[in-house]
Parts: sequence; C-alpha cells; structure tokens
Amino acid sequence: MRDLSPQMLQASRRLRADATAAEEILWQALRGDRLDGFRFRRQHAIGRFVLDFYCAARRIAIEIDGGVHDDPDQAARDEARPQALGAQGIAVFRLRNEQILSDLPGAVEQIRNAVSGRPARFK
Repeated sequence: MRDLSPQMLQASRRLRADATAAEEILWQALRGDRLDGFRFRRQHAIGRFVLDFYCAARRIAIEIDGGVHDDPDQAARDEARPQALGAQGIAVFRLRNEQILSDLPGAVEQIRNAVSGRPARFK
C-alpha cells in the first residue's frame, strides 16, 4: 500500500465526494477497466498532488480543468504539476470540463490515444 499522509488521504476522499459533474461523467466512462482494459484511479494522491484520474499501467494523469484554472495564480500552480510529475515519469494530460460535458466521446477518444501511445511501464 502507498504511504500517504493523513492529510493527503483526507484530501483524496473529500475530492471524490465533491466531484464536479464533468469528473462524475468521465469516471463513468473510465471506471471498471472500460477504456480498452486500462484501469484508472480517481482522485489518486501522489506526493503533494491529488490527480483527478490516474492510469498506473501507463503512468498518465488525466486532469480536468474548470474555470478556476483560468485564474493566473492557479495557472502558474498548474504549470508546476506536469514538471514535478514528469520528474517521476508521469505524463499529465489535461481536458476542460466543457469538453467532457459537450463531447464525451471525443474526450474519451483523446484519452484512449494518450494511453495507447504511452509505452508500458516495466517492472
């Protein structure tokens, strides 16, 4: 089991309970290995980050961005995330809430392409 601080565990649980409509809709499309057999975790904590969705087999984080991410301060924090996660071998793929709500099949296809194009992690 991963070694999580109590704060990160609590944050993950809170974010799962307070999911946005776009996150809930996307979760229904991804859960239970529905995307070509790839398993995703929802609100998965890694280090100081809680990732919206994470595919461990391909080391890809899927981040869903709403209007708050348009704020310049938040955008600056968002820039640090892919760099820090990239140093751990994790790629970050971003989608907008609006894209999921208006074109779920297109959003899922983009995720499929990202996951399929990423080399498998070897043990």
